[in-house]
Amino acid sequence: MHPELTALMSALRPADAAVMQAARERQAQLTKPAGALGDLEDLAVRLSGVFGQVQPHPRGVAVVVAAGDHGVAAAGVSAYPPEVTPAMVANFLADTPAGPGGAAVNAIARTLGARVYVMDAGVNAELPAHPRLVRAALRRGTRDLRTGSAMTRSETEALMLAGAALARQAIQEGADLLVPGEMGIGNTTPAAAITARMLGLDPAAVTGRGTGVDDAALERKVAAVRAALERGDSDPADPLGVLADLGGFEIAAMLGMMLQTAALRRAVILDGFVEGAAALVGVALVPELRDFLFPAGECAEVGHAAQLTHLQLKPMFRLGLRLGEGTGGLLAAPLLLAAAATLREMRTFAEAGVPGGTV
Repeated sequence: MHPELTALMSALRPADAAVMQAARERQAQLTKPAGALGDLEDLAVRLSGVFGQVQPHPRGVAVVVAAGDHGVAAAGVSAYPPEVTPAMVANFLADTPAGPGGAAVNAIARTLGARVYVMDAGVNAELPAHPRLVRAALRRGTRDLRTGSAMTRSETEALMLAGAALARQAIQEGADLLVPGEMGIGNTTPAAAITARMLGLDPAAVTGRGTGVDDAALERKVAAVRAALERGDSDPADPLGVLADLGGFEIAAMLGMMLQTAALRRAVILDGFVEGAAALVGVALVPELRDFLFPAGECAEVGHAAQLTHLQLKPMFRLGLRLGEGTGGLLAAPLLLAAAATLREMRTFAEAGVPGGTV
């Protein structure tokens, strides 16, 4: 493994258990009935452990969209052609009357004051120069995972390091909550393959309709995942090997983002199924990573629930989202900011002079 990755993973420590206990004790004294804020209470305590503060104060939000193409798209596993990937990158970067970017992720980010970073992780096109585009591509798309490993291990590690570097930049520029996002036609197929391999599940149990494919395309997609698994070229005991064998450049980049964000003790908001595949690999590599993962919503992809169950993480909402780009993750950011504010800004019964501290 690349020495920088080894150092990064070694630097990752679990959430601060002592701080979380103190946060629970403070929460028990806040001016509300016990448990009245529901899941926000657990989110607040988890955030206290991430930031090492009994009264956490996360501020900035950033989404990092990594774009990459996939050789398996040639199998007809998506409702859209691969040419959509570079077109959407251009959309992320376009200047519009509302501001930078004309995609859903840009529109939602503007409502939150969140920053959007865009990475070419391996788009199968010559992308024009743009000051807001981070270039990290080593190749124009992965190899077809049906017939051979999608990436080499060195390519995988290089994209992880690129993702980590961009996460560091986003954090240095003010992000306390980071949303790894992705764009890549066909990328729910490698995500399904990773999920099936890591969880030991049948491809049909974790392979969904992605962009909304019809029954025939879904059958092709399941067959592609099955063919990739039947090659038998990776083992869950070697998580990075699974990622290289079955994954994608943008998935590797997102994994690097997650590891770096956690190592710097910031919170990672998980968007959906493709991000969940990266998280499965990451938690297998460094179990402490789980402490820093906050899943936004359970998305419409059939395999997402299996990912979250394995990771023992509870989604914040179910809105039927299946767009990607980090859109669901951005929608969850206000919930996390609000959860932290309750622990930080609410007064205790004693502080407020309100009777009934045992309510």
